[in-house]
Formats: sequence, structure tokens, C-alpha cells
Amino acid sequence: MSDAPVFEIDPKAFWRDPYPALKQMRAQAPIAYVPQLNATLFTRRDDIFENEKKIDVFSSDQPDGLMTVLMGQNMMRKDGDAHMAERRAIFPTISPKTVKNVWLAQFQAATQQILDEVAPLSRADMVGDIAMRISGEALKSITGLTNMSWAEMDRVSQGMIDGCSNYAGDPEVEAQCHDCTGSIDRHIDEMTPLLKATPNHSLLSVQMQAEMPEAAIRANIKLAISGGQNEPRDAIAGVIWALLTHPEQLRGVLDGKVTWLQAFEEYTRWMSPIGMSPRRVAKTYATHGITFDREDRVFFMFGSGNRDAAHFKHPDVFDVTRDVGPSIAFGAGPHFCAGAWAARSLIADVALPMIFERLPDLRLAGDVPFGGRAFRGPLSMPVAW
Repeated sequence: MSDAPVFEIDPKAFWRDPYPALKQMRAQAPIAYVPQLNATLFTRRDDIFENEKKIDVFSSDQPDGLMTVLMGQNMMRKDGDAHMAERRAIFPTISPKTVKNVWLAQFQAATQQILDEVAPLSRADMVGDIAMRISGEALKSITGLTNMSWAEMDRVSQGMIDGCSNYAGDPEVEAQCHDCTGSIDRHIDEMTPLLKATPNHSLLSVQMQAEMPEAAIRANIKLAISGGQNEPRDAIAGVIWALLTHPEQLRGVLDGKVTWLQAFEEYTRWMSPIGMSPRRVAKTYATHGITFDREDRVFFMFGSGNRDAAHFKHPDVFDVTRDVGPSIAFGAGPHFCAGAWAARSLIADVALPMIFERLPDLRLAGDVPFGGRAFRGPLSMPVAW
């Protein structure tokens, strides 16, 4: 265990809203050991930005970590050459060129169909009825698992997220996670011969074309689903909530004074759908007078860094005109989110403008609870139009 100052949290309150505690940590103990999480948290933006790059110290390779044990060792749990080799192999799926020339049209078609079905209803849950479907349909295309329903995509994603944060060792959560990874494997088995016969730009196909080991292919598909479903879902609904609760800023976007991308980038800074990333300490290391021992667990708290007053004026305020250049919403080091271009396209180019165009006078129709410390977003969001 590191000798960092100890900072106690209420786990339930931290899950409901981690920002008050993180603000206190940034001020009083910016590197702090939190016993309830059994991890040392980095909370200031510059400390995260600097240390996430030190892969010889803060390693993503976590052989005993829940993600590796439950999902296999994906590229996010590899460092150095091993990580970069797999990142290069999947680049044809997630490159800006592929996003523009292949996925954008598919995103538009799927979103159009969803909104055609939803628009006549005049009322829905933005999370479960709209954003979840848009995200799921996009992920089906990108992964190559077009034989999976959007609802199953969301189910297996949530099951893996729950499994990877199951530090209490709840056997029911673990069993559910195994059920979800089993479902993904069965869908991969069904699609493999089809994609061998007709290759495309999907993640499954591209990895097969690169002749990657089967275990790595499956682990990376599961990685893409575990993060690639919930982050766009939560960001689509979250940006809409933020704009509806800040009508003057919504008017600026609708009038063309501010872009949808600016709104998306500011939301991901402000609310950080991916709030943290774990690391394993690979060797004894000292920084800011704090010593880390080998095998210590570290959490880089991206959501906290994105509200660091050293870089953002009035950081707790949502402001679509803000310069978000220092934001680390997608990471800060070699593990910068590989799906960032696809997420920006799906959300800023497609989902947000199409939703506001097709659902006139969109408005909130009830309370919008939020939750999550690692993955954060609205839990439900009743809307009418």
C-alpha cells in the first residue's frame, strides 16, 4: 500500500456524485489512498497527464485484475509494443477515414430508423428508448456483431462493467458477467465464417485479416463492447440533458453559434462518462513525497482532472463556449481512447442534431438521476416533444 494520506469516502454517496469528494481531495490530498476502494487516487489533471505516460511504473498489464480474469487480456491491459501492435492492427476499423467513409452513413441510417419509430410517440425515456438503441446499433456495425440485438449489446456491456467493478466478489455479479461474455463468444462464433467469406471494416473482420490470435480477437471485441456501448449512450443522453437544463446554451447551438462537437466535448469534460482508469504499480516509485510499492493499485481519476481549477475557470459549470483543450476525457497517454473519432462522429455529427431536428420542442418530463464513479451518466431521462 502506498504511504499517501488516507481519505475516507462514503461509497454510496461517491457513486451518486463523486465530484464533491474529488474536489476536496484535489485541495487537501491530491494523491490519496481511499480504503473503501483499496486504491490510491490521482485527482489533479497535471499529475494524471504526466504519470499516465509512465507505463514502466503505472502499468496497464494487470494479470490478476477483474477485467483480465473475466474478459481476457485485451489491448487496454497491455503496454508498450504489445499494446501498440494490437492498436495498429485495429486502426483500419476506427481511423478517421473509416469513420467518415464507412461508419457515418451507417450511423445516420440506423439513427433515422430509430427516430422514425420513436417520433410519433411524443414521449419516451431518452436513455433506454433512444440513446441506448443508437449506441447499440452503432456498436453492432463497428464490432461486426450484426447478429446481436441492440438490447443484448447493452445487456452484455453492463454485465461486463458490473463484473469488472465487482471488488466485493459478489458471486451473482460474477455469474452474470460470465453469462454475458458467453453470449458475446457465441455471437462471434456465428459471425466468424461470414466475415471470413466477406471481409469488411468491422473490428472482428479487421482482426481476423491481421491474423491476430483468437484469444486477443475475442478479448478486444469484449473490450469494445464494455466501453463502446455505455459511453456513447450516456453521452448522448447526458449532452441533451445538459442543453435542456441550460436553454441559453442550447439556443447558441441551434443558432449555429456553437457546434454540436463543442457541446459534446464540454459535456465529456464536465461529466466525464469515463471517469477513471486503473493501473498496477510495476516497481517502487516516489512522487510528491509519496512512495508506491509494487502491486499497489492506482486510479487515475479523469473526471476529477477535468474539473481542476488550475486549468478550467469555474470548472463545475457547464459552458459550451469553454476552451476544452486541456481535457483528458478520452485519456492522456498511450491508452487514449481508440474509439474517440467514432464517438465524436456518432454523437456530434449524427445523434444530437438528428434528435433535436426530429423531436421538436424536446423537453424534460421528469427527474433525471445520475450515477456512477467509473462510468457515469443519467440512469433514466423522461422526455416529451
